[in-house]
Amino acid sequence: MIEHRLDSTVVHYAWDKSIPARLEVASGDVITVDSRGGGDGYYTPQSTHEDVLRRPRPKGHALTGPIRVRGARPGDAIRVDLIEMRTWDWGYTFVGPGWGLLQDELPGPFLKIWDLSNGRTAQFAPGIEIPIEPFHGILGLAPAAAGEHPTMPPLRTGGNMDTKQLVVGSSVWLPVEVDGGLFSIGDAHAAQGDGEVCITAIETGATTRLRLTVVSDMPLSAPEFVTPGPLTPAANTGSWYGTMGIGPDLMEATKDAVRAMIRYLGRERGLTPNESYVLASVAVDLKLSEVVGAPNWVVSACLPQSIFR
Repeated sequence: MIEHRLDSTVVHYAWDKSIPARLEVASGDVITVDSRGGGDGYYTPQSTHEDVLRRPRPKGHALTGPIRVRGARPGDAIRVDLIEMRTWDWGYTFVGPGWGLLQDELPGPFLKIWDLSNGRTAQFAPGIEIPIEPFHGILGLAPAAAGEHPTMPPLRTGGNMDTKQLVVGSSVWLPVEVDGGLFSIGDAHAAQGDGEVCITAIETGATTRLRLTVVSDMPLSAPEFVTPGPLTPAANTGSWYGTMGIGPDLMEATKDAVRAMIRYLGRERGLTPNESYVLASVAVDLKLSEVVGAPNWVVSACLPQSIFR
């Protein structure tokens, strides 16, 4: 096994199999990778609400890579073992016009700067602390289709999956569509709720150590993963409060569940709508509670009560 290092001085902003690999490794090699924050250097710990409005529309997530894995061929999978991850000592979450699940109702601007320096919790407000459970929102391989593909939609080869369970100790299998796979990574998060409803988690940068291994003849329709233990070990230490959305449209049911959670946080915790929206994005887990009672879906928004001290 050989260890490699790849910095984030050069990044790319789209999936494209024609982008030259920055690094080539053997199957089973370990790589330490730096990734930029989701804001690609725009936000700082001194940024304000007004800076949300000043930021130009981003061209895409800043991705570190691609990394070519020798021997990877279409029909194989690349196993990504997440070994270590260290975030920056600060992060941010924003609400902005044109972004998020409730963008027409809560356009912001609102910006929360988080102190991540203790490595365990991030304080939202006095008495409200979010466990730090870092992961990468984006892990993926280049798709076979020619040309540039935006980083926002997830693909069958991975990408912007925003799956918060992919923490250190997890393994992810990504389907290979091009020779060498062409692996890239980015969009580090210190914490997130399932759904990331305001479109940002606790966004940050990171240095991550991982292993890339070719698994031959493992055709997958989409990524698969295994976690090192329970899905939410840091937060799942007490009761949860749930709100529901019920109706024939899955997206509207999801919005109704989040709207109800925002009302609950205002009623019970005295938070403003923007504060509640941000807290839901970083701590509330959306669940498909029922899918067989046609014509209606049941979506639950679940808030761990353990974040309240």
